[in-house]
Amino acid sequence: MLQPKLGLSALALESGAWAGIVAAGDRDAALLAYLLAHAAASALLALAVCAMRPARLAQKRTATALLLFGTAFAIPLLGFVAVLAGIFLLHTLPQRPRDDVFSAIELPEIDVHQRAGTGFRQAGMRSFLANARAPVATRLRALVALQNVSGRIASPLLRDVLSDPSDDLRLLAYGLLDGKEKRITGAIHEESARLQAAAPGSEAHAAAAQKLADLYWELVYQELVQGDLRLHALQQSLAYIRVPLARTPDNAALHLRHGRLLQSLGEPAAARDAYYRALGLGMPQTRIVPYLAEVAYDLGEFDAVRQLMRELGDWQSLPRLQPVIAYWSRT
Repeated sequence: MLQPKLGLSALALESGAWAGIVAAGDRDAALLAYLLAHAAASALLALAVCAMRPARLAQKRTATALLLFGTAFAIPLLGFVAVLAGIFLLHTLPQRPRDDVFSAIELPEIDVHQRAGTGFRQAGMRSFLANARAPVATRLRALVALQNVSGRIASPLLRDVLSDPSDDLRLLAYGLLDGKEKRITGAIHEESARLQAAAPGSEAHAAAAQKLADLYWELVYQELVQGDLRLHALQQSLAYIRVPLARTPDNAALHLRHGRLLQSLGEPAAARDAYYRALGLGMPQTRIVPYLAEVAYDLGEFDAVRQLMRELGDWQSLPRLQPVIAYWSRT
């Protein structure tokens, strides 16, 4: 019986408040009396409606009462109507069944081939270095730790830090990249001197040329050069690799490097010939077929890509390629 009494009292107070302000005009005293009566009516209505809530919405009684009071008080007349309509709808509308938010899933299988012995995780390091809220000193220590990481992994991470707002981080990243590049360019100068000192066609000349090809390729592989410098390094490596290749044409590793350089320079057809030559000289299929598939993709020969991927599907020693193999095997 309490809820109807509170509701009727609220309606009576609200009606009296409106009647008083209409009869009194716009005098200040009448406005103050209206506000007091309207506030009391809103409070009574909030208590009445709060007590009439369904059992499933019985939590947070104080917060609900304050919300109802604010709605009724801030919006004269229409606020009362909205509060009454809301409680009516809560009782008349059917309750919607709740779906389970969480579902159980199976844990993924762990690939034992991809267990890192050093514990280094490139994705975690990248996100940590990019986190501007992390302490600068901690990020500096993480950058220093990249000195012991392969250049193939470290160089992209260091390049990302070059745009960091911290001057200390940018300078350290630039210094590490510059140091890696200078070590290789210094070795290039030394091997260039040995190449010039060796007699053309000699074994020493071919060995120096192969070393130069490896050094220029290392600049590209570690992503220490970009743009025109990368193109120049590829061209130099290609020119030097042809010197030992002419001396020892049955070297499968040289043909593989020759193919990779040609592919990087945008010559997929010539690269494929070099790959097949390496394959014919005994290079394992697992080292050649992925590059052959890339070349076929570059040439738009998608049927050949599927065939090559099916050949790789029999090899269980390529865990990183398994998702790619599975995709092309289904298409």
